[in-house]
Amino acid sequence: MRSLTLHLKVLIAILVVLGLSVTAYQIFVLGIPVTEDATDDLWNIDAKVEFVPNAKDPVKIQMFVPPLSRDYVSLNESFISNNYGVAVNRVDGNRKVTWSARRAKGNQTLYYRLVLTKRYSAEKTKVKGPTFRDSIAVEGPEKLAAEALLAPIRQHSADVETFISEAIKRVNNLNDDNVKLLLAGDPSSSNKARIVELVLSIAHVPVEKVHTIRLVADQPQTPELWLRSFNGNDWLYFNPDTGEQGLPTDRLLWWTGDENLITVDGGKKATVTFSMNNSEMNAIRLAKLTDENTDANFLEYSLYGLPLQTQQTFMIMVMIPIGVLVILVLRNLIGLQTLGTFTPVLIALAFRETQLGFGIILFTVITTLGLSLRSYLEHLKLQMLPRLSVVLTFVVVLIAAISLFSHKLGLERGLSVALFPMVILTMTIERLSITWEERGAGHAMKVAIGTLFAASLAHLIMSVPELVYFVFTFPAILLILVGFMLAMGRYRGYRLTELVRFKAFLKADS
Repeated sequence: MRSLTLHLKVLIAILVVLGLSVTAYQIFVLGIPVTEDATDDLWNIDAKVEFVPNAKDPVKIQMFVPPLSRDYVSLNESFISNNYGVAVNRVDGNRKVTWSARRAKGNQTLYYRLVLTKRYSAEKTKVKGPTFRDSIAVEGPEKLAAEALLAPIRQHSADVETFISEAIKRVNNLNDDNVKLLLAGDPSSSNKARIVELVLSIAHVPVEKVHTIRLVADQPQTPELWLRSFNGNDWLYFNPDTGEQGLPTDRLLWWTGDENLITVDGGKKATVTFSMNNSEMNAIRLAKLTDENTDANFLEYSLYGLPLQTQQTFMIMVMIPIGVLVILVLRNLIGLQTLGTFTPVLIALAFRETQLGFGIILFTVITTLGLSLRSYLEHLKLQMLPRLSVVLTFVVVLIAAISLFSHKLGLERGLSVALFPMVILTMTIERLSITWEERGAGHAMKVAIGTLFAASLAHLIMSVPELVYFVFTFPAILLILVGFMLAMGRYRGYRLTELVRFKAFLKADS
C-alpha cells in the first residue's frame, strides 16, 4: 500500500513539474503573453487550391500571393503540397507561386499559408507608380461615348483624386446612355473598372486594378476589386462601385493587374478557397518577430500550427477537461449528485450554441416530455432495448418539432436544439426514470437539478475567453489538471453536503 501511495505521489509530482516547466518555458523563454490583451493582431490566412489534373499532361499551377511590400510583414509563409515542385517569382510588382509536377492523378489539393501582422516599424517601403499613361486605342461609338463622359468629369474635378472619383461615379450611373453603350450589358465590377480605366486613359491618368482580401475571421470570401493611382507621392485607392476613396485598414493587397488569381496548365476546374483567423497568441514579442532574421519556427510546434478549422475544434476540446474538473469538484468535494460525470459536460457543450437560459428551458422541456413517455412505455412492459429505441425516436421527433415551431415563431435560437446530443438526452431520460422508480421522485428531481446546475456552471467556466485563450495557448496546463485529478482519486474525506447532514451528530458529541 505504501509503495502504491509513493508511486502515485511521484506520478503526480512528475505531471505537475512537467506541466509547470513547459508552461514556464513558453512564458519566459518564448515570451508568450499569459493574457490575450497583451497581444497584437496577427492573421493566419489559408488559401486552398483544388483542381482536377489531366490524365497524361504535366501539371503547372500558378497563383498570385501577397507582395507584402508595405503595411504588413510576414512571420511565416508556407506552400503545402505533395510531390510538387514549388517556386516563387516576382512579376510586374506581383509575387507568383508556381507548383509543378510531371504527372498527377485524382482530385488535387494544394495549400498556401501566410501568417502576418501589421508592420509596426516607422520605416515602410514605398513603392512608386507611373503618373502618365498613353490612351487606350478605341474607335467608333465607344470613343465618342468615352469622350462624352470625360467632358463633365473635367468640369467637376480639381485634382487627380477628385478626377478619378468623379469618373467612377459617372460610370456607375447606369441610366446614362454613354455608360450603357460602353458597358454593353455587363454591369459587373470588373467591367466597370475596365471602362473607368478607358476613360481615364484618354486623359492620360494612370490607374490599375488591385485585388484585395478582407481580414475578417471565420467568413468565406473572394478577392475584392479596387482601383488605385499614383499621384506622385502616394497611392490613391478607389472603390470601383461607389467611388469611395481610401483603402480600408482591414484590406490586404493580394495582387495587381488584369490577370486571374490562378491559372492551371494540364488541369481544369481550379478553385481557390480562402479561410482566415485572427490569432492573437502568435503576436509574441512582435518587435522581435518582425525582424527578418528571427526564427519563427516555434509557431509550427503549437496548436496554432494546425489548420484553422482544426484550431477552432481544439479550442472546444481543450476545455472539456476543465468542465470535467468542475464536475469532479462538485461531486467529490461538495457532494452534488449528478447523472454521471460526462453527461453534464456534454450538456454544457450543447449550451455553447443554445446559450444558457434557452438551453436550460429546452433541456427541461425535452426531458420532462421524455419522462412522461418513458412512464407510459413502462405500462406496456417493453424490454429495455425497444424502450430506449422508442424514446430516442421520440426525442428526434420532438427536437424536429421544436425547431420547426421556433422557426415559424421567429425564435431562431430554437433551431440550435438539434445540437443537443440525442443519445445523451435519451440515456438521461432513461436513467432519471430508473432513479425515479428505485429511489422516488424527490431524489430523481434532486439529481436532475444537480445535473443542470453542474452543466450550467461548467458551461460558464468553459466559456470564459481568458481561460480558453490560456488553456489553448498553454496546453501543458492540462498535465497539472491530471495531477490534481489523480490526487482527488485518493480523497476519502467528508463532502461539504455530508458535513451539513451530520451536523446534528457533531452537536450531540459535544
